[in-house]
Amino acid sequence: MATVNYQEKGVVFDIQRFSVNDGPGIRSIVFLKGCPLSCLWCCNPESQRIEPDVMYDQKKCIGCGKCMKACRQGAIGPENPSWVDRTKCIGCGECVNVCPTGALTLKGEVMSVNEIIQVLRRDAHYFRKSGGGVTLSGGEPLTQWRFARELLKACKAQGWDTAIETTAYGTDEAIEAVIPYVDLVLMDCKSTDPEVHKRVTGVSNEKIRKNAAKIVKMANKVIIRVPTIPTVNAFEEEFHRIAEFAKSLGVDTVHVLPYHTLGESKYEMLGKAYTMGYEIKSLPRDEAEVFRQVVLSHGLNCVVGG
Repeated sequence: MATVNYQEKGVVFDIQRFSVNDGPGIRSIVFLKGCPLSCLWCCNPESQRIEPDVMYDQKKCIGCGKCMKACRQGAIGPENPSWVDRTKCIGCGECVNVCPTGALTLKGEVMSVNEIIQVLRRDAHYFRKSGGGVTLSGGEPLTQWRFARELLKACKAQGWDTAIETTAYGTDEAIEAVIPYVDLVLMDCKSTDPEVHKRVTGVSNEKIRKNAAKIVKMANKVIIRVPTIPTVNAFEEEFHRIAEFAKSLGVDTVHVLPYHTLGESKYEMLGKAYTMGYEIKSLPRDEAEVFRQVVLSHGLNCVVGG
């Protein structure tokens, strides 16, 4: 059995319990900060930077001024568009500690592998009974690959099933370090068109396509998941291309994930513009079914959701 460095540390912004959508059985999802992509529709914009982020909810603020007194960087105050001057804020969390209403929250905490395993052990019973386990998400887990590797090794030492949600954007070193400890890879495919991909995510898909082939060769099982975005990839022609891409890799299952707007409010809380556009709505179920039928026509398995 591989030796685990339980003192390895990483930056985590959430641990979600009792998930049934990110791998088999009942699972706990560990969300790691840091992502090389900046997808226009990202539902976790607080995950994009590795550093901790302070989020501000104006609706909860009572204007008591305690946060301004606590901030040693002078980064807090009404003169800032979102209360926090992001150019000065170092994410220390002092303002969060004194906020009486929860208007300020800190997303991102440095945790050791050992600390996370202690949290995850609370759900070990559910993992065993349901065939579930632990899924690493983000962000992009390959960004903090050393931490991801040790955490996955620790999960395997507990006898837990492991999965990872990935964009497949990472170094060869990261892939070779992480994938051997993963039972299931849930790999995004956002667009087969290089120009479209760069426009909506900030990076080309050339590296992703190369890495996808490498991951499939190394992994126990891979499922391709398509966040289906109107104006980006919600076209039958694109789903034909995605299905062909999956077949070329040797992947036999595709998940169609309808676009949702659950992350919209987070952009304002981070002082960011939601550039996807509020007029774009979630994909109707009947349209998602059309795309499922396209994938099925290529001889692949396909479900809506997953």
